[in-house]
Amino acid sequence: MATYKNVDEAFNFNTTERRITHMSQIIYLDNAATTRTRREVAEAMLPYFTENYGNPSSVYEFSTPCKQAIAHTREIIAKSLGAKANEIYFTAGGTESDNWAIKATAEAYETKGKHIITSKIEHHAVLHTCEYLESRGFEVTYLDVDENGIVKLEELKRAIRPDTILISIMFANNEIGTIQPIKEIGTIAKEHGILFHTDAVQAYGHLPIDVNECKIDMLSSSAHKLNGPKGIGFLYIRTGLKTRSFIHGGAQERKRRGGTENVPGIVGYGKAVEIALATMEERSKKERELRDYLIEKVITEVPYVRLNGHKTERLSNNANFAFQFIEGESMLIMLDMNGICGSSGSACTSGSLDPSHVLLAIGLPHEIAHGSLRLTVSDENTVEEMDYVVQKIKEIVEKLRAMSPLYEDFIKNSEG
Repeated sequence: MATYKNVDEAFNFNTTERRITHMSQIIYLDNAATTRTRREVAEAMLPYFTENYGNPSSVYEFSTPCKQAIAHTREIIAKSLGAKANEIYFTAGGTESDNWAIKATAEAYETKGKHIITSKIEHHAVLHTCEYLESRGFEVTYLDVDENGIVKLEELKRAIRPDTILISIMFANNEIGTIQPIKEIGTIAKEHGILFHTDAVQAYGHLPIDVNECKIDMLSSSAHKLNGPKGIGFLYIRTGLKTRSFIHGGAQERKRRGGTENVPGIVGYGKAVEIALATMEERSKKERELRDYLIEKVITEVPYVRLNGHKTERLSNNANFAFQFIEGESMLIMLDMNGICGSSGSACTSGSLDPSHVLLAIGLPHEIAHGSLRLTVSDENTVEEMDYVVQKIKEIVEKLRAMSPLYEDFIKNSEG
């Protein structure tokens, strides 16, 4: 494995060289799983490992730069959402933020009611948290979605009960990229006096978000989805909510989340957000062009394939396909052998052999859901790379189908 003496050595090479590793040339198309930390982000973080390493909770002057850095990032994030700085709470990532939002709200408002509404396509950080609460006596309604993965607003309205205390719907889906009608969902929640949480891990830094316009009460995010470091996230909590502490210990994060702050991570998060906001329009445009080019070539050049998710209301970098008569895991292995990094669904469940719960929720049968492939581009990818990827997909699909008895039977029946 390559080792580097400093940030300059690790980051100072061109786009082509950056993909040369001990494995050979890599085409990275799994940006929904994680993104490359930007050089500027790493550089901003370094002094807080080696120079400004004081504990932010300490009273001596040496810790002041750390306190100021945390406050600065809090302001950056708050401004990006139309929120107040004291409504931003740093966490270890999106999973912790989701757990905090849902569990702490349930605990704080259980005297009002014990009913929660979510959807069938949420990230497992939400679904498993809701399952945990069900074991503690709460009731959870899991909303169906349409064939594009969009929550049905009329079904949401019908699901609301007098004892409903929370609606948790993701901003954009991590597998199929579909963007939800968040503003409309927030309005429905507000009209009924119900708290609204959104998992915006895939959306924040990629889509404009205003928590007031969308009537969002809580929002989860994670830095490593927008070229920031891993291990740092935040939870936005609207002022006035009774949400309690989730991590007990010290008085950090205004006594709501104990534990010494991850100062380098927080600093890196702030820099990543600044860059993401400044480049959002141009970056999204390039990603959308690459995504659409990739989708068009796959759909037209590979038979018996479908695009999963909404055609237009989807994240700019997301392409998710279902190939008939193919096992997605086999395709991933063969793509990897050709230097292409993709996913068959969520990276958090990639070790599972079960078909994606998201694809099943949009109505795909098990045998087709098993043949899924998620490719998520970045603005660093190129058209030439897309051409190479499509060519390899065609070769791999042809090879795998040649070994499939189901495909053989299908062809025989078609000819007969």
